[in-house]
Amino acid sequence: MELNVTGAFIYFTIPIFGGIPITQTTVSSFVVALILIIASICLGRNLKKRPDGVQVLVEKGVSMLYNMVGESMGEHNLHWAPFIGTIFLSSLCGSFIGLTGFLRSSTADLSCVMVWALSVSVIIWYNGIKNNGFVGWLKGFTEPIVAMTPMNIISEIAQPVSMAFRHFGNVAGGGVITSILYIALSGASAMLLNAIAANGILAGAVLLAVGAVLLVMNHLKWHKKRFLILGGACAIIGFFGVLQALKILEGVPVLAFGIPAVLSCYFDLFSGFVQAYVFTLLSMVYIGNSCPAPEKEEAAQ
Repeated sequence: MELNVTGAFIYFTIPIFGGIPITQTTVSSFVVALILIIASICLGRNLKKRPDGVQVLVEKGVSMLYNMVGESMGEHNLHWAPFIGTIFLSSLCGSFIGLTGFLRSSTADLSCVMVWALSVSVIIWYNGIKNNGFVGWLKGFTEPIVAMTPMNIISEIAQPVSMAFRHFGNVAGGGVITSILYIALSGASAMLLNAIAANGILAGAVLLAVGAVLLVMNHLKWHKKRFLILGGACAIIGFFGVLQALKILEGVPVLAFGIPAVLSCYFDLFSGFVQAYVFTLLSMVYIGNSCPAPEKEEAAQ
């Protein structure tokens, strides 16, 4: 996956309200929203009383979502489950869409995740005003003592900022590391193949023959993994070295085969899932704290 470390590329600008830029993030976010809408429509149609096939998986996923919301936020906050599920799926698909190679991960843009974090903060502030009144909500900044007011205000501002930067930093940082490693391995591949090609076809042919011998030794007798690895590496490098010397296929990033893909699986798949879950979990905790159970509200009053 390639990542533009200077920011999202601007495709064009809509000439209204001083210019609205349509960036890679805008397109990716729109595609993710479109995918989720279409999936929701398709999966929600023709539901059966006795579920089978895909409907079983969908109902299991919905049940897991409501159970998670009920355990984290309380049964009285189950109405927030659709919002929580939307954030999780938008974050997950927003990270995974970067694997397409031509769309940029929307979560690799700070503006995208910052909007989600601010949305959570607005919900928290709304609930605070709804439960305590506007004056009571403002008094909350002066508790437990008036001297803590600046710290409480900073804490309210830091909450969405920390949520957004945590999510954005992990996704964008992983993409940058993968891109830098790919560039470095591509440069090393070019140097190695040029060095082999400079000695003519013979150098590449010798490496190819050595690799073939090691592979045969591994297959026939010793069954050692080191023969398999060394043999495969020598054969591949020798083969592309011969092609480089013959000027048939030049500039192939041999050393970059596989390694960036493995890192991409970690940063885009595993890390993307973890960050989506962490962001969702924090959202549930913060919103749940602002929506206490009715009996707790009565006890507080």
